[in-house]
Amino acid sequence: MISITAEYALRAVVFLARQPDRAHTTHSVAAGTHVPAGYLSKVLQALTRAELIASVRGIYGGYQLVRPPASLSALEVINAVDPIRRIRKCPLGLSTHGERLCPLHRKLDYSIALAEEAFATTSIAELAAESSESEFCPFPVAAPPAAPAPQATPRSESPRSNGPASNPRARRPKRKKPR
Repeated sequence: MISITAEYALRAVVFLARQPDRAHTTHSVAAGTHVPAGYLSKVLQALTRAELIASVRGIYGGYQLVRPPASLSALEVINAVDPIRRIRKCPLGLSTHGERLCPLHRKLDYSIALAEEAFATTSIAELAAESSESEFCPFPVAAPPAAPAPQATPRSESPRSNGPASNPRARRPKRKKPR
């Protein structure tokens, strides 16, 4: 129903709403929302242009919500990055339909209108207050898990100790050309 860009924007805004006391870097938002940092950067720029979030400069800089989460609707976030498109005329371009939509497109537009209304009446505060226990949607994450400490590889297990056959990137000696 909504684009991946809109979903990423919603994830980012909900993340910021859950931790409003400080600014968050792109990388911290990306880690907390499971969104690729490069893609998220563009989404955050669009949200900044729409004046839904603000970019804070400096050593403790990052992004913060501009308004309280209760006064910000999910529809505003979606429309800031990828607006929901209603069906105003026949998508097939059939001249016989004129300005009136056929029954199928009228039903589809009605469904889009219901979704639009649901997003308009859902605040970011509501979304931030809900918890996701689904294994399919691991958002949000409280904190990214700490990386395990690297362990030393015993010399006998090292790829180089087994020769070039076990490691395709290992250098092989150059052959001498016959004269």
